[in-house]
Amino acid sequence: MLILHNARIRTLDPRQPFASALAVEHGRIQAIGSDEDVLALAVPSAEIEDLHGQTVWPGLTDAHLHLEHYAFSLERIDCEVETREECLRRVAERANGMPAGSWILGHGFDQNRWQGGYGNAAELDSAAGGRPVYLTAKSLHAAWASSAALRLAGIDRATPSPEGGIIQRDANGEPTGILLENAVRLVEAVLPVPDEHATAGAIERAQTRLWRMGITGVHDFDRRRCFQALQILDSTARLNLRVVKGIPVDQLTEAVALGLRSGFGSDFLRIGSVKMFADGALGPQTAAMLQPYEHSEGTGVLLVDGEQVFEAGQQAARSGLSLAVHAIGDRANHEILNGYAMLRRFEAQNHLPRLRHRIEHVQLLHPDDLPRLAELDVIASVQPVHAISDIDIANRHWGNRSRYAYANKTLLDANTRLAFGSDAPVETPNPFLSLHAAVNRTRPSGYPSPVGWHPEQRLSLEQALVAYTIGPAFAAGLEDRLGQLSPGYFADLIVLDVDPFALPPENLHQYAPAATMVAGKWVWRQ
Repeated sequence: MLILHNARIRTLDPRQPFASALAVEHGRIQAIGSDEDVLALAVPSAEIEDLHGQTVWPGLTDAHLHLEHYAFSLERIDCEVETREECLRRVAERANGMPAGSWILGHGFDQNRWQGGYGNAAELDSAAGGRPVYLTAKSLHAAWASSAALRLAGIDRATPSPEGGIIQRDANGEPTGILLENAVRLVEAVLPVPDEHATAGAIERAQTRLWRMGITGVHDFDRRRCFQALQILDSTARLNLRVVKGIPVDQLTEAVALGLRSGFGSDFLRIGSVKMFADGALGPQTAAMLQPYEHSEGTGVLLVDGEQVFEAGQQAARSGLSLAVHAIGDRANHEILNGYAMLRRFEAQNHLPRLRHRIEHVQLLHPDDLPRLAELDVIASVQPVHAISDIDIANRHWGNRSRYAYANKTLLDANTRLAFGSDAPVETPNPFLSLHAAVNRTRPSGYPSPVGWHPEQRLSLEQALVAYTIGPAFAAGLEDRLGQLSPGYFADLIVLDVDPFALPPENLHQYAPAATMVAGKWVWRQ
C-alpha cells in the first residue's frame, strides 16, 4: 500500500471534488479523502509520503497523437524554425561528415512562416552535398525532398501525381521537391525502414519525455509497425503509457475478419477507432472547403464524402468498431456529419450500440453544423494548440470564417463532448501549452492580444482539464476507471509544485509536473 497525504487533490469526481490524501494498492486507488481517514487505513508495510501541500491532478491523456512519428521526430532535424535559411543550415550541419548516400531526415517546417514560402530541391542539394534529404512539414501533409530523394523514389517530370496527392512542379513541368498529401508516400516508400524492435526502442525512450509533461496515456493514430512495437513493449512490461490504438481504414476488412472490437485489449494497450481522412490541412490549403479560400479559387481536397463514411461505418459498426475521421475544412466536417447522421440511423434500425464515433480536429465548421456533433453524440477530438499556431494562416486563408474555427466553447455549450490532444509531432505534446491555448487563446508571448484570438471561445481551466482527462477516457470507453481520482480507478496522477487554479491563467504554459505516477508507480520524479 502507498499513501499520499498532505496534498491538494483535485479529483474531478463531482461526488468528492477535493481531498487531501489517497491510498493506492495493486495499481488502483483504494481510498481517497481526508488525511485522517486515509492514514487510518495504513497497514504496517504501507509506504507513506507527505506531499507537503503539493497539488495532485489525474494523469493527462493526449487524445490524438502519432506515437511512432513523435518518437522518431525526437531523433530527426528540428525544422520548426523561423527562416528557410536556418532550416538549410541545420541540414548542412547534419550532412557534414555523413557518408555519401546517407539519408538526412527532418521534421517540422512551416512554409507559411518563411519569406518566399516553400523551398526547392536544388536548395537541399546544395546544403546536403547531393545526399537524399526528406523533410516533413509541421502539418505532416507536405514534404520537401532533394533531387537524390526524388530520383530514388522514381519521381521525374513524367511521374503523374497520385490520387489524393500533388507533385508540385515548376513552369517547365519539373518536380520542385515539394510533395503534398498522398504524394509524400512516393518518397516514404523508399526511406530506410526501422523494424518493430527499433520502433519499440524509440517509443520507450519517448514515453519518458511524455511522462515529464504529465501525459499518462495517449490515443495513437500511427500504423501497423507502431502497433507491433507497442505489443512488444506491453508483453515485456516496458509499456507504461495507456495507449488506445487506432486502426487505419485500409485495414478495416482485416480487422473485421479477425473480430476486433473497440475496447479489446489490456489495461495498457486497447483497440480504439477506425481512422479515416476526409481532407488535408489548412497550411497547404488542402482542407476541403464549402467556399474558396480567401484570395484563391481553390477549395481544397475532399478525400471521402458522407456516403463513403457511411459505407465504411456500416461495416465497422456491425463489428463493434467506432470511427474517427480527420476533418479540417467546413466541407469535410459537413460531409462527415452527414455520414454520421446516416450511421446513427443505421445503428438504431439494426439494434446496434451507439458507438463512440469521433471527428478528429474539427477545425472549421459552418455555423449550421456547430450543434450537430452534440445532436449526433459525436466526440470532438480537438487540439487547442492548433488554434494558437494557426492564428495568422486561419485569418489569411479563412478570413471572417475564422470566428467558427477551433470553436471549443461553442461546441461545449452545445453539450459536445471534448477530448483534447496535440497531434504530435505536428505540435508539441506538452499539455500545459494546450491548456494555455484553450483557456487564453493566446500564444505564450500574449499574441495576438491580451483577451486572445476570438476570446468568446475561451474555456475555463476546469473545462479544459476535463477535456484532457474525462473526455479521452469516455472516448476510449474507460470512464469507469480512468480520468478521475476515485476508489477503483487507475492510480494515474501527476504532482505539481503549484496549484494552477490559484495562479494567473496566462502562466499556464510555464507549468510542468514535479512527478508522474502510472498504475501506482512513480515513472518520473523531478
